[in-house]
Amino acid sequence: MNKPIRTISIFCLLLFLALMVNATYLQYWKAGKLNDDPRNRRVLVASYSRERGAIQVGRSAVAQSKPSDDEYKFQRSYPKPLEYAPITGWFSYYSSTGIERTQNDVLSGDDSRLFVTKLVDLLSNNPPKGGNVLLTVDPKAQDAAYNGLKGLGPNVQGAVVALEPNTGKVLAMVSLPTYDPNKLASHDLTQVTQQFKTLNADPTQPLLNRAIQTRLPPGSTFKVVTAAAAIDKGLYTAEDSVPGGVTYQLPLTHGPTGLIDNEGRSCGANGSKIPFTQAMEQSCNTSFAQIAGQVGADDMAKTAEGFGFNSHYFDDLTPQAESVFPTDIDEAQLGQTGFGQFDVSATPLQMAMVAAGLANGGTVMRPYLVDEELSADLDVLDKTDPQELSKAVSSTTASEVTKLMVSTVQNGTASPAAIPGIDVAGKTGTAQTGQTDKSPYAWFISFAPAENPQVAVAVMIQNADIPRDEIAGGLLGGPIAKAVMEAVIK
Repeated sequence: MNKPIRTISIFCLLLFLALMVNATYLQYWKAGKLNDDPRNRRVLVASYSRERGAIQVGRSAVAQSKPSDDEYKFQRSYPKPLEYAPITGWFSYYSSTGIERTQNDVLSGDDSRLFVTKLVDLLSNNPPKGGNVLLTVDPKAQDAAYNGLKGLGPNVQGAVVALEPNTGKVLAMVSLPTYDPNKLASHDLTQVTQQFKTLNADPTQPLLNRAIQTRLPPGSTFKVVTAAAAIDKGLYTAEDSVPGGVTYQLPLTHGPTGLIDNEGRSCGANGSKIPFTQAMEQSCNTSFAQIAGQVGADDMAKTAEGFGFNSHYFDDLTPQAESVFPTDIDEAQLGQTGFGQFDVSATPLQMAMVAAGLANGGTVMRPYLVDEELSADLDVLDKTDPQELSKAVSSTTASEVTKLMVSTVQNGTASPAAIPGIDVAGKTGTAQTGQTDKSPYAWFISFAPAENPQVAVAVMIQNADIPRDEIAGGLLGGPIAKAVMEAVIK
């Protein structure tokens, strides 16, 4: 064999080896990742040829597959599209989101735990079916949250989250504006493409799940974290007096800083002491700015992180925006964090966790939305066990903060959430946007019954067609939180 032929032979051999290595890499090492990629249309098209499992809330399906008369055999259907879209997401030829994406293996029937079921279907010559997913959502609480938020007007932007304090179950999760996933699950691919482009270009971002993906200053709802940090450090109890004042000048750390005021609320004279209950009831910025300074940056950060700030804790829907408490701050910035401003930012889920953690004696449970994974025959494949995320504060501290929050509902700014015959713990918040032409954000957090909590709620209104001087957490969020709590308790 002459040299040119030998060189070509070796080159061809190397090409075959490279091809084999690449094929092995793609079909073995990368197979799982490629199969799970929502852009993999071959997997999606194959999924249309089988009956995809249902996503259930109670006894009802909020996502299901129905036979179709086209090449794809089954059409995905969403019976309550606008209310549940931020949770279910959509399943289409192009991609999948929400529970449709995170639970795709079960719903499509590809989960290894469904192997026996698939084998039986194959041997019986029955069409393959996907498994079902049962959510933790309480349908009455979800209805109350959706109708309450929608009742603020056609252009409202906001979210509501309700949790079961002692387990972390998500009882309600609503985000507005919303969209119709049926239009994105259509088999008319031209229509789907156009609908997606329209939704994606909408400045109100209807595809965004504001409950877990929108991070805003929580305003005065964060004062319960400041109070918890101070009480846990041994500085105060609910019966003590705290610094008051009409105004408070933040420390001049880096030159002139803003003068803190209370927007006309009754918070005592400058240099005076007022009851802690009054400071919470009246939501006194001057008090909590000074309390945060007494607690210190390290202990403020420790308490905030105990409730879940600066961490990832939710996987049932993706992506989760991490809530932030700044850790590198000066004394002036520390004072602003005491009432939920400066660089403090939180999602509605995070503030629901703050309320739930206090309701649960200071123990924060990891939130979850998927209760059970089921086979097509409703055999339980897996059930989520409640899991402790952290111990934010002591049970004594949680009890003391609860007293302050109950007093705020009975005598203060959170009174719109009061439920006759039931002690409700609550806190309002109105956070500045930093833009003079933009209305503030309205927040409300609560839990009830205070002595034996069954539900914790967070309401966030990012924008609504309401006069600027009427934007207030208690006025807007209180009635919504009340309706959700009543739906669970009664």
